[in-house]
Order: sequence, then structure tokens, then C-alpha cells
Amino acid sequence: MAEGSDELRPDGEEAAEGGVVKTFLEHLEDLRWTLIKSAAATLVGMLICLFNARAMISILSWPLHRASQRHIAFLPDVTNQVVTFQIGAARLPPLILKTNRLGSLDLGTNPAVTLQVEPAESGGRQFFSLRLVPSADDAGPAGGPVLIYLDPSAPFFASFHMAFFGGLLLASPFVFYYVGQFLMPALKIREKKYFLRAFVVSLLLFLTGSSVAYFVIMPTALKFAQQYAEWMGVSVPYWSADTYISFVVKFMLGMGLGFELPVVLLALVKIGLLDYQKLASMRRYVIVGNLVLGALITTPEVLTQIVMAVALQLLYEISVWIAWYWERQEKKAKKG
Repeated sequence: MAEGSDELRPDGEEAAEGGVVKTFLEHLEDLRWTLIKSAAATLVGMLICLFNARAMISILSWPLHRASQRHIAFLPDVTNQVVTFQIGAARLPPLILKTNRLGSLDLGTNPAVTLQVEPAESGGRQFFSLRLVPSADDAGPAGGPVLIYLDPSAPFFASFHMAFFGGLLLASPFVFYYVGQFLMPALKIREKKYFLRAFVVSLLLFLTGSSVAYFVIMPTALKFAQQYAEWMGVSVPYWSADTYISFVVKFMLGMGLGFELPVVLLALVKIGLLDYQKLASMRRYVIVGNLVLGALITTPEVLTQIVMAVALQLLYEISVWIAWYWERQEKKAKKG
């Protein structure tokens, strides 16, 4: 076959830098099996999550429990004195008090306390007394809203919602492996190297973004939302569980995808659509875009929106400096 010819090489012949050359129908067959294996892996992951719905609820509820231990003091007229009454092993819904004293009992300065209701007798008369439970014994999620379902079908829909996103997360390594099996033979040796690097960096950035949302931003955002409602004079003893689960899952997913920004920008730099000068000139527009993205992904209050926007802007600045470093290295290589 003449050099530069557009004809397909015979089946089984190896490309100079790629894999085996296949016909169009063979590529379609490979794509079909890739989709089937990816769907099967996702289905298995969904079933695992569906049968462990109780554990998943516990995991997704951790930011809410953590929020009940947070103390945000910049909202006026909110004392954060959350009191939970305990009768035997049962706990009543928490109450918000505007003072740290209940009769003659001093509740201290802890933002969340538990009072044990106990029977007592004095002068032949029986009554109930209150005993402040020491903080060492108060390890439960005292304070903060309680998650509830408001209709019979809500638990089932919430379980499938969790199972879908949890299944995607569990199956993602297998899905990426199957997609890589399909794409890698079509890449040249140099492209394969960049593809593997981008995959590892993308995975680390996604996990970092989701972890920042779960461990850092979400407890503060939930506490702020609760206290803002209390500042408005609205009690929030309960939150809808399905709405809460949807918010947590979308927040973590959105934060993880937002952290993929450097991979996308640097990929565009590598293929020549962007360079250091263009990235630097786009900075003012990116600031506005990050603020809008922070408003869309996070809760409506300003604190988490700013935190999200700052994190995305830092990632953008890192991408700009990496692009500058690459251009500098290329200029040095050309001079050498």
C-alpha cells in the first residue's frame, strides 16, 4: 500500500503506534460490549448499595450529625443552645433555647446538651427532675434537625436514588477500565501516556472535590442553613430525608466535577486550543463564572458559594501557571 493512502489496512495488521486495525462493524461490536459490561457493573453496584441502604443513610447523615456539633457565632440572636430531653433510652426532638439556663439549672456553654428526665420524690410528692448528661456520655447526634419521610413511597424512591449514584461510584473503576480498553488501541504511544496521566489526575481531583464537600463545606452549610431559619424565627426540628439525600449527593457530585477544571483546561492547552496568554486574559470572566457555578452547586447562602468559588479559582490559577511552565519548557527546548 502506498504511503499516505487512505485505504484501510487488512484486518489484524498492527498500526505503527496504535493497535489492531478493525473494520467499522468490528468497532461497533466492541462498543456494544463495552456498554453491556459497563451497564452490568453499574447494576451490580446498584444492587450492593440497595441492600446496604441503611449503611448509606448513615454515611450521608454524617455531615448533618457533624453540623449539630458546629458553632457559628456570627448570626445575631442565635445562642446555639440546643437541648435534647432523654427519657430512658428514648430521645425527644431537640429544642432551641434562647438562654443557657432552665429554671435553676445551668446548661453551661456547650452548643448541644442533653437533659435526662428522671423521677424524683420529695415530701411524699413525686415529680420529674432534670439532670445534665456529661459531654462524655453525650456522644449521640444531639441537636440539629431530624430526617423524616413524609409519604409512604419516599423511602423507596430515596433508596433507589442512593443506589443509582452509589452504584455509579462503585462501578466507576470498572467502567473506566472498559472504556479504556475500547479507546486505548486507537491511541498512539504518546497519546496513551497522556491519557493515563489525565485519568489518574482526574480521579484524584474528583475524590478531592467530593471529600472537601463532604468533610469541610457541607457540615458548615447545613449548620448555617439551620441557624438562618432560627434567626428568621422558624423552628427546624425536622428535614425531609429525600430532599436532604438529593442535596448531599448532588453537592458532592457537583463539587467533584468542578475540581475537574484543571484537567479540561490543560487538555485544551495540549491540543492547541488554549495557551497561557488566553488563559490569563480569561481570568475576569472565569471569576464571574466560578461565582455563578458556586451559586448553582451549593446551598443558596453566601458562605458556601464563596468557598466553592474560591476553590475553583485556585484550581484555575494552578492551571494557568502550569500552562506558563509548559510554554517556558517548550521555548527552552526550541532554543536548545
